[in-house]
Amino acid sequence: MADNNKRAPSLTMALIPILLTLALLGIQLFYFKDFTPHIPLAIGLAITALMGWKRGYRWADMEDGVLHVVRVGLPSIAILMIVGMIVGVWIASGTVPLLIYYGLKLLSPEIFLAAGMLLCAVVSVSLGTSWGTVGTVGLALMGIGAGFDIPMYWTAGAVVSGAFFGDKISPLSDTTNLAPAVTGVNLFDHIRNMLPTTVPAMLIAFAIYLFVGFNVIDSEQVDFSKIDTITGGLAQQFELSWVLLLPAVLVIGLALKKMPAIPSLFAGAIFGALLAIFVQGASLHDVFNYMQSGYKVDTGISEIDSLLNRGGVQSMTWVITLVMIALGFGGVLERTRCMETIINAMLKNTRSFFGLQSAATGTAVATNLVAGDPYLSIALPGRMFAPTYRAKGYSTLNLSRAVEEGGTLISPLVPWNAGGAFVITALGLGIADGNIENLLYIPLAFACWISPVLGLIYAALGKFSPKASTAEVEKWEADGEAIQQPIEDKVQRAVTQVL
Repeated sequence: MADNNKRAPSLTMALIPILLTLALLGIQLFYFKDFTPHIPLAIGLAITALMGWKRGYRWADMEDGVLHVVRVGLPSIAILMIVGMIVGVWIASGTVPLLIYYGLKLLSPEIFLAAGMLLCAVVSVSLGTSWGTVGTVGLALMGIGAGFDIPMYWTAGAVVSGAFFGDKISPLSDTTNLAPAVTGVNLFDHIRNMLPTTVPAMLIAFAIYLFVGFNVIDSEQVDFSKIDTITGGLAQQFELSWVLLLPAVLVIGLALKKMPAIPSLFAGAIFGALLAIFVQGASLHDVFNYMQSGYKVDTGISEIDSLLNRGGVQSMTWVITLVMIALGFGGVLERTRCMETIINAMLKNTRSFFGLQSAATGTAVATNLVAGDPYLSIALPGRMFAPTYRAKGYSTLNLSRAVEEGGTLISPLVPWNAGGAFVITALGLGIADGNIENLLYIPLAFACWISPVLGLIYAALGKFSPKASTAEVEKWEADGEAIQQPIEDKVQRAVTQVL
């Protein structure tokens, strides 16, 4: 938590380290055309700490703030490592190749993008994790899209739209549980209140992907001989049968039983390893290598090799180091009260409900941009804005939807955020190699940015923007909370419990 014994900085002083960091990121990305945001973010952390030191903060205080936020992000780092294991062993077991094989056999280029988005949404709702969906089903869809000669960024946009939207409304998702926890609302009320933006955004995205499939993608140009080469090569390299789907079935089953995400995903990795040994004939040592360094194969067919040579814990080190630096940057911004100053400035200039909803959504988006972590982008504005919603008589369901959409959905659209960095790495978009063209997946992930836009339109029109009910007000009073009293202690306990 920020040190409230020190005076908060002025708005200008609070914005300077953020703007300088964004400028450094822009130079690295657009001038040098080198997508490695680690060093600009590390320099941004140093700039913030230096300005904090000039204002009287000790390094030990700021270091504690850095480590506090990094600890909050440790569950996401653990998930990243396990997903890396899963990708390696699910390729080795034949699970991912099986999905690619039947996807190329059963799907057509015209419906591929729309069907891929829906498949990712269903799997993500079932698993409660967008990252697990992207790293498994999403990876298979990238292979199918490559077989159809569909640009990678179109496929990635559809995968991200489905995976993160499924995560947003799944009662098993950590972020879906975090948003109502920090705003003090019921989980299922929160999910119901997101449907007016979720359903239309998904329908619009589905229609766009269908239109693109039938009018933009030229199926007559698809080289079906290449598809036959890929499917034939997969059938020759792997023993393909329905048994290979059991790891995915196991993970979904554990998720539906509300088992925690980390042990559920690890169980899927172990089951995949067993199939690699007993079905595909891999040795135990091979399996260890697949989980650590990823699957490696040389089939002589470049399309197959480029699809399958990936995964492993080591493939996630680029993302994990980025997440830790970004979390540290967010931690020092919070400890030196920079984020508090910026949010308070926004609140002072908020008069209407539309302005309040815009400020909450915008703060979640800005925290994604600056701090690089979806958890912080939900928890920080969620706890800072709740008293203002209560003071104005609006249900904090509006706030939980705003931070969920500005946090969960925007996370994969920020390349240096934990979500965006994972998408880029897991889907093999090659951004780190300077292939910036694949950043086009960001505007093409239609469902992710249409939803918050719809939320702001509703706020301007006064639609789907509930006032606080009598029961909600009574609950606030029963909890002993004055309408305008901050709820820092309660929220901190809720965040700790969820994470």
